[in-house]
Amino acid sequence: MTSTSPPAGLTRLNALEESAARAVLHEACACTAWVDRLLAARPYATVDALHAASDAAVSGLTEADLREAMAGHPPIGRPRPGDPASAREQRGMAGASGELRTDMLELNLAYQEKFGHVFLICATGRTGEQMRDAVRERIGNAPEREREIVRTELGKINRIRLARLVEDD
Repeated sequence: MTSTSPPAGLTRLNALEESAARAVLHEACACTAWVDRLLAARPYATVDALHAASDAAVSGLTEADLREAMAGHPPIGRPRPGDPASAREQRGMAGASGELRTDMLELNLAYQEKFGHVFLICATGRTGEQMRDAVRERIGNAPEREREIVRTELGKINRIRLARLVEDD
């Protein structure tokens, strides 16, 4: 069945008062500039248009904006208590061995010391081993290269979170 009307969740997002929309978008991404750009482009006719606006906003983020966005993400293997999004996204670490958890803690700390921010990866659908291997690989990157990888990963995370936000009930 093909429908020309937007999903109910997108209609709700479009109809929210600005302060309420700001709050729900901020839950998807902690970057004020990203939220402002998405708010300015409302209403969205389609989920694809919402995703395109998100992608454009992410591509325009400054280094300070990226840091603000990353500050909203807990380290891999340590989702924030009471934060179902990070727990769901990091599900691949849920059954990790003590050794893998220790490796991730050490790698997270080394990465944070080198780059000055949390290791950011779109963890949805990844195993703990895949995330560990990714941080091992990326810790050798130059800061400029890593910043662009972080931008790409943030874009993926934001798309997933927006999709969940606007999916039909």
